[in-house]
Amino acid sequence: MDRRAAIDSAAATLRGLGIDAARREARLLLEHCLGLTPGELVAGDREPMRPADIVRFEGLIERRRRREPVSQILGQWEFWGLPFFVTADTLTPRPDSETLIEAALSLIDDRNAPLRLLDLGTGTGCLLLALLHELPRATGLGVDKSAKALAVARRNAEALGLAARAKLALGDWTRGLTESFDLILSNPPYIRTDEIPNLMPEVAGHEPPLALDGGADGLACYRVLAPQAAERLAPGGPLLLEAGLGQAPAIAAILAAAGLQPFAVRRDLGGRERCVIAKKTKE
Repeated sequence: MDRRAAIDSAAATLRGLGIDAARREARLLLEHCLGLTPGELVAGDREPMRPADIVRFEGLIERRRRREPVSQILGQWEFWGLPFFVTADTLTPRPDSETLIEAALSLIDDRNAPLRLLDLGTGTGCLLLALLHELPRATGLGVDKSAKALAVARRNAEALGLAARAKLALGDWTRGLTESFDLILSNPPYIRTDEIPNLMPEVAGHEPPLALDGGADGLACYRVLAPQAAERLAPGGPLLLEAGLGQAPAIAAILAAAGLQPFAVRRDLGGRERCVIAKKTKE
């Protein structure tokens, strides 16, 4: 069996499970298995597979057949053009969340300013670290309730050369914090509790419930987060929150009730209202 045939066979298996990007995933898993770049795999797609490599590749496909996310099998996923380590203790960074990065950067007049950033529920650290990558003089704090997620975030900060500017702390939203921040952002849990079992098996069965469960209506975390963020936000500073489908109006109302001024909603590439932006009025 050559490499192309291995991809064909694996793609057929994954396609039979209803996985849309079956061939792409098969290629990614074979690249990972063989330690090849995409170009190397294409150039050598008629190279015969060694028996040991076939066994290892079949093991990876079996893991995917059990609906383990590709990101967790690879141990890494791309966000904002940057590689992030991923484990079962973190959400996989998603393209939809890049909407928050685009929105945040559009609100910053001087990217060389020494801004202070706060990322609540940091997970892999992808939001905070992507912004620090774009803002060379900014520093930031990422907070998470999960010590295991923070270990992943620290690994990412070190791998991206951002550890000196990124502090990561175990905590419950902003409790215990006393400083103010120029910009706060968060992708909080926003899935209704009763909806979680109905999510794709990659999510429901393999991603951390702590990062998914938004309570009975999906908005529980916003009600806690909004007033706390309002206390820690510098006057005039923006707060950017990721939103689930159809949640933006309710989130805006929660922010207004916390004394913040909602002023924009940004849509993701699919046209869904993904990012709700509010600011703290200048005193």
